[in-house]
Amino acid sequence: MPRTALRICPLCEATCGLTLTIEGTAVTGARGDRDDVFSRGFICPKGAAFGALDADPDRLRTPLVRRDGRLQEATWEEAYEAIAAAVPALVQEYGAQSVGVVLGNPNVHTMAGALYPPLLLKALGTRNLFTASTLDQMPKHVSSGLLFGDPFAIPVPDLDRTDFLLLLGANPVESNGSLCTAPDFPGRLKALRARGGTLVVVDPRRTRTAKLADRHLAPRPGSDALLLAALAHTLLAEKLAAPGTLEEQTDGLGELAEALGSFTPEAVAPACDLTAAEIRDLARELAAAPTAAVYGRIGSCTVEYGTLASWLVDVLNILTGNLDRPGGVLFPLPAAGPRPRPAGPGKGFTLGRWRSRVSGHPEAKAELPIAALAEEIETPGEGRIRALIAIAANPVLSAPDGRRLDAALAGLDFMVSIDPYLNETSRHAHVVLPPPPPSQSAHHDFAFNGFAIRNQARYTRPAVPLEAGRLDECEIHARLVLAVSGMYGSAAPRAVDDMVIQGALAKETADPRSPLHGQDPARLAGLLTGESGPERRLDLMLRLGPYGDRFGAGSAPDAGASAGTGEGLSLERLLAHPHGIDLGPLRPRLPRVLRTRSGRIELLPDPITAELPRLRAALADRPAALVLVGRRHLRSNNSWLHNVPALTGGSNRCTLQVHPQDAGRLGLTTGGLARITADGGSLEVPVEVTDAVRTGVVSLPHGWGHDRDGTRLSVASAAPGANVNQLLDGSRLDPLSGTAVLNGFPVELTPLP
Repeated sequence: MPRTALRICPLCEATCGLTLTIEGTAVTGARGDRDDVFSRGFICPKGAAFGALDADPDRLRTPLVRRDGRLQEATWEEAYEAIAAAVPALVQEYGAQSVGVVLGNPNVHTMAGALYPPLLLKALGTRNLFTASTLDQMPKHVSSGLLFGDPFAIPVPDLDRTDFLLLLGANPVESNGSLCTAPDFPGRLKALRARGGTLVVVDPRRTRTAKLADRHLAPRPGSDALLLAALAHTLLAEKLAAPGTLEEQTDGLGELAEALGSFTPEAVAPACDLTAAEIRDLARELAAAPTAAVYGRIGSCTVEYGTLASWLVDVLNILTGNLDRPGGVLFPLPAAGPRPRPAGPGKGFTLGRWRSRVSGHPEAKAELPIAALAEEIETPGEGRIRALIAIAANPVLSAPDGRRLDAALAGLDFMVSIDPYLNETSRHAHVVLPPPPPSQSAHHDFAFNGFAIRNQARYTRPAVPLEAGRLDECEIHARLVLAVSGMYGSAAPRAVDDMVIQGALAKETADPRSPLHGQDPARLAGLLTGESGPERRLDLMLRLGPYGDRFGAGSAPDAGASAGTGEGLSLERLLAHPHGIDLGPLRPRLPRVLRTRSGRIELLPDPITAELPRLRAALADRPAALVLVGRRHLRSNNSWLHNVPALTGGSNRCTLQVHPQDAGRLGLTTGGLARITADGGSLEVPVEVTDAVRTGVVSLPHGWGHDRDGTRLSVASAAPGANVNQLLDGSRLDPLSGTAVLNGFPVELTPLP
């Protein structure tokens, strides 16, 4: 008889609750969980295809070890023994910096990806960390770090209460949201308009999100920072700025008008390809709205001035008094996050604490630009990366100049990949460790709850028992930590989790501000519940978090943030609420969020003021005749869902979208081929003529290019598409964040027979 089980969907940032139908050990259906406290039954095509992804016959089921130049099936012991023999020896001979770590986007969609990479990096001692953040969101981390002192203090739009929402470079109807965890984003946008609110979308494409808007502005790609600067200038020049109580908590407000003095609507309009009147009208509407939220995402991040654009988003939220205000943008308070500390000065946020070996790129948030990975592998000398550990990462497709990186990976002394597929990157590994399918894994969203538009806590245990011969994903990671640290065989995987628990409790009981001060860490550890090390760690984080039961030692220190059933949170409490626990709407949290050295919002930090002259110079730039932008599709997610038949085909195709005027001028037709050329080379792509893109802009989706030998992606390789990132050579970066410029770069088009 079929049965049902609950599972939080791990396929995008919306984190919807699912009800799975299971026959035997197979997931035969998935629908939205109507009782889920957060998603309320919403589901998208990705969630509906959960069973097909789970049962993909191309998923690896046993480890692979390279022998005689070929990847062959091996036992788990053989795989870890190979790692334990190779990695510590390389570190011993060449030093800790000879090992690099790459973390891909799917890491943040799993418990293992949140809990273990920090331990891996500590065990290795390397500073060579590269992640998907420098292909996506790092500008927002950097701007938040500079403004608030904490790169993870990212305010999110209060979608359900705002009166005015300005979206830039975001297409949440198809992406389901990003750095803004909101199930049923489309429904929330429709509800905004239904209650009399206003939606304005700024995007060079007429996306599905733009079609919902009251107004759609289509500026020239890459001009987001200029447009935002002109909006801020207008608010200040017309005395429309009304920061309210934020003025008492903010440094730099008085100097902002001079810093942005050059960015008048008239000066900015030609570069944006908008009129000065359109810019002024938007600024006045934003100021007049009872509440408003400005939200920018990947289209405003992966451009030349991505950090400045991200900073200006919050400058506007501050100038209008909408930062930390219901209906504006607010800071979430996740249940498994650290307990809030008292307001006061913090350590602040610093860029460039170290630099990459070859090109001297500054670190940001302890990460180096992933665009620099190839040169760090292929350039001889002390500190060259000789070994690489790639976790849920496919940078051959997702990073600039995949051909160069492809060749560099082939020259590594040793590579480990944790990946369910033999893809364009993992095919180079010496050891591949395949995690089990999602149905066989537990789930709690450590990362995305930090960006959720409503505070809540949910946890689902595996819906299907772990298949014989497989390892739990958390155990795969724990064993890897032991293997690289030279402890494999001398300690059980559970020891890794026990070490973390002991360290956290020792720190907590030594803190005079904690209600647990002076208590016995060993006794407290014995009170933790859970069937595994990861569950015990989750229990600990919930108990010590802002809503936790503190082992009965006292109420949550941030009592104002506790809400109803959330008080006294623990794993046991969470398991008793299988559809989750609602912790209430977001609430104002300033000044306790701030970690700046001044303990205040630092509106004009030095790195920002040093970057503004470069933005001023852009006012005189002559725009390229044709530039490229990427695009999202609801049934796709970067490079890792192209092997599921239910999510392919239809409009989810790798085509080059071209406006009819540009197509006519260049002699292009729908269905024909074109050669597109940029810094990194050329591609041949099928053309789709459409007025969904503005003139002077072409669009090619990200994550395609499944045409390399040695992969096991039968569906994806049958319709490989073209890798848009091959058009880039990695030289175009946002200098403050190291983020690759994936949007708004110049291209040339030539029709092909």
